[in-house]
Amino acid sequence: MSFEIPMMYFAVGLISGLLAGLLGVGGGLVIVPMLIFCFTKQGIPSGLIMHMALGTSLACIIFTSISSFMSHHRRGAVDWAIVKRLIPGILIGTFLGTMVASRLSTGFLKAFFCVFLYSVATQMLLNKKAKASRELPGNIGMFGVGSTIGLASALVGIGGGSLSVPFMMWCNVAAHRAIGTSAAIGFPIAIAGAVGYAVNNPGAASMPPYSLGYVYLPAMLFIVCFSVLTAPLGAKLAHALPVDKLKRIFALFLYVVATKMLWNVIC
Repeated sequence: MSFEIPMMYFAVGLISGLLAGLLGVGGGLVIVPMLIFCFTKQGIPSGLIMHMALGTSLACIIFTSISSFMSHHRRGAVDWAIVKRLIPGILIGTFLGTMVASRLSTGFLKAFFCVFLYSVATQMLLNKKAKASRELPGNIGMFGVGSTIGLASALVGIGGGSLSVPFMMWCNVAAHRAIGTSAAIGFPIAIAGAVGYAVNNPGAASMPPYSLGYVYLPAMLFIVCFSVLTAPLGAKLAHALPVDKLKRIFALFLYVVATKMLWNVIC
């Protein structure tokens, strides 16, 4: 591995950790595209790149989410009652998602990821407000929501924040509390997703050295070293900066990333 590749992983860690704490998005929206770029530079077979990016991203988020949700917890911004109600569905949905993803082609997963980025960016720009009377659903509804968030998160390698934060705010959970709670939800998503991508690997013999299934351990270690340092800073900034304005800027960035990835898929 050349010196250039570890430095790129360090940069990914810094940015993803900051975003995890600041916006509650887990960092996967940044980690996955950057890992695709890094793995391509390393010469990893194209048929493995997307799966490895998803699995490695979720493995990184295990550590990022701990640092992030602990910072939010110290500020009283994590609603643990919501976390407990979502966890059963999240664990099942995420693991099933890895089983599905391991059997899908790289091209399909890349296209799905692009569509997901466009939808997340549009949602951030529109920033629709919830009806004042809307509340969180009952236990069955929360199980269904958790399963959906887990399944989608496994298919795009994220900690679920881009789904769980809008859902909670749609149900009139305060923005800072939704972000903090989302950071905590990212931990079980990352655990189930990383385990799923580690074991649901039909082509283990063709993997690069130092891989655990679809999780590429060198990339994970480099990214984690820096993401756990910047996640607390992001959480601190989330309570001091205009998060809505930052989300609009981030949405424009996602449009650019999605368009570039889609162009590569088509061409």
